[in-house]
Amino acid sequence: MNAKFLLTAAALGLSFAAAADEGQWQPHQLAQLQAELSAKGIDIPGKQLADLSQYPMSAIVSLGYCSASFVSPNGLVVTNHHCAYNAIQNNSTKDNNLIEKGFLAKTMSDELPAGAQERLYITESVTDVTAQVSGALAADLAGAERHEAIEANRKALIKSCESDANYRCSVVSFHHGLEYFQIKQLMLQDVRLVYAPSEAIGNFGGDIDNFEYPRHTGDYTFLRGYVGKDGKPAPYAADNVPYQSTHYLKVNANGVRAGDGILLAGYPGRTSRYRLADEIAFAASWQYPAQVKTYQQIINTIDSLSAKDADLKVKYAATVKSLNNRMKKLQGLLDGFKVTDIHAIKQQQEKALLDWIGRDASRSQYQQSIAELAQVISAEQAYSQQTYYFDNAKRSAMLQAAMQLHRLAIESQKPDAEREMGYQQRDLSMIESRLTRLEKSFHPSMDLAIWSEQLAEYLARPDAVRVSELDVALGLTPGMSQAQISAKLAGLYQQSGLTSTAGRKAWLGKTPAEFAQSDDPFIKVAVAIYAKNKALELQEKTLSGKLSQVRPGYMQAIIAYNKTLGKPVYPDANSTLRITYGSVEGYPAKDGVYKTPFTSVKGLIAKRRDAYPFSLPQGLVDAYNNGNTDGYYYADLAAKPQQSWLCRIAGCPQAEVKAFNSVPVNFLSSADTTGGNSGSAVMNGKGELVGLNFDSTYESITKDWYFNPEITRAIHVDIRYVLWLMQYVDGAQNLLDEMEIVR
Repeated sequence: MNAKFLLTAAALGLSFAAAADEGQWQPHQLAQLQAELSAKGIDIPGKQLADLSQYPMSAIVSLGYCSASFVSPNGLVVTNHHCAYNAIQNNSTKDNNLIEKGFLAKTMSDELPAGAQERLYITESVTDVTAQVSGALAADLAGAERHEAIEANRKALIKSCESDANYRCSVVSFHHGLEYFQIKQLMLQDVRLVYAPSEAIGNFGGDIDNFEYPRHTGDYTFLRGYVGKDGKPAPYAADNVPYQSTHYLKVNANGVRAGDGILLAGYPGRTSRYRLADEIAFAASWQYPAQVKTYQQIINTIDSLSAKDADLKVKYAATVKSLNNRMKKLQGLLDGFKVTDIHAIKQQQEKALLDWIGRDASRSQYQQSIAELAQVISAEQAYSQQTYYFDNAKRSAMLQAAMQLHRLAIESQKPDAEREMGYQQRDLSMIESRLTRLEKSFHPSMDLAIWSEQLAEYLARPDAVRVSELDVALGLTPGMSQAQISAKLAGLYQQSGLTSTAGRKAWLGKTPAEFAQSDDPFIKVAVAIYAKNKALELQEKTLSGKLSQVRPGYMQAIIAYNKTLGKPVYPDANSTLRITYGSVEGYPAKDGVYKTPFTSVKGLIAKRRDAYPFSLPQGLVDAYNNGNTDGYYYADLAAKPQQSWLCRIAGCPQAEVKAFNSVPVNFLSSADTTGGNSGSAVMNGKGELVGLNFDSTYESITKDWYFNPEITRAIHVDIRYVLWLMQYVDGAQNLLDEMEIVR
């Protein structure tokens, strides 16, 4: 598929409207999509999917950074292995590395604390609060003042919503400030690790196979939510009891076949579908290349030091896995921009929109909003370039802890309602948890290596980019090498009390005056650069306030432009609960290559090698070769693949797909996903669990900017593979007995 075709397709009217299976829909929008759901073979009515108190939506869970779902009445949750990596790493040591060997609790008493920061969030209500947040703002209120007014309204709503401390509430912008919704979530604070496969299964293929297909990864892990004996959320305690889930997903052991319709529910992170062409150009030419360089430097540093120290390898396992994922995604975006001219597509969309606006004088306000938006975006890009290297120059976990503690001390002097979001009374437990979490994810030698490398990059920038307050506080001069910086800063770690959990927590509750008088080197740096950080924050708030005025007008234009198409416009992803739908479907990867929708254990074994990341547990190989596959073997006659949306219109020859005879491992669907959808429940038309979303194909990475239905595919672990491993390889019969499995 080439850029010329895609540009033509956009010009023919794909425009900003959702095409084919595109759309990360808010639950309440599903009632308007009944025709599309029925066409996919989805039996659950759209109105039921819109009701968060009903099955299956009440079973969908957020981890705060990934998605998950309840699969038993006793709070048992299934998500991705890579989503639970922190929980696994939290319980690992160099002598008992659960990342490598896996873990299975045979009884609930054997389940392990996932970590002080881990939470389960259950969305109970989503309420439109646009009128309360922005509806009464004066038209001439601008810049930082507008930003602060919006924040004050958000904080007031959140405080009212959180009258019960067991709930976590947020007020989130949709359609880039056109609408605001209040999200109310029950928050479980006691999360435990139940079952994780070995890394050879859960991360088979490693970073080599990340975003690639065919894929053979058993990316799943089970957690459990616990509450106090009174049934209410409570911090970890040995005598807490399992949370009783109102609804939980039934698990369908028959899985899905090619062409079946599926639903996918979770918490997608961020997309940029409604950004301007100039924003794509900036990302492709400056932002993404700069980030790729930074991430690669940090990955190389972690890999180099971890290769010599097993303790460092365990401590930074989750960090390097996350960085590798971001790195490959960014590289995929850059490669995708070269293959598909998304910039030209966006220019074409903008031209079509402006032409439509120009045909009616009553639409002139849209024209003004778009012109003003372009100006603010230009200023925002300049700000990003100005601050990028200064932000990286603060990439020390100790400096970040010092800055957070100092800011907390300052904010704590204010009434709670006037404090900056993130430093209110409601945030204290999470701040304390993060300070504790460093015990498992920080080491002075690694922190110094990463920090000094980024400081060397920072010092190589022009004078206008550098910050004199930081240079003076650290004794830095232009042109210093990484080795020189490292030698100069190494002593800070020995002199600081922040390197221990007790030392960090000792600063909680202290006053700004005590910080100002401190001799701790990291505290001193934090105090020295506070004023500069605040000045930059004011610039950022000013830009935010301006964007809150002009982006909504742009979104109003897009929504009005597409209203005649009779389909609602979905908002960009923003880490809130969304539903998407699609079909189990392969795709044409390149000329002459069609990638079929399923991979198999047979193919997995053929792919294995002696060394990680392509090694396999011998027990898996033996179970399959000995024919222990009853209940999970998928035998399908030769069939034709489902035609793509384009072929269904224009007509294309269909090649036969060879018969599938094995246990399925992973499968593809046309569902619309992005980061944050990891761990999302993939359900059949009855709302029964048939898989877990965990990745996208390399060709699909640019979907964060533009959804191409011809090649955009999400990758899911097949529930039949999960159940097969549990029964025949890992002996997790206790969990199989706990779940409601449909056959």
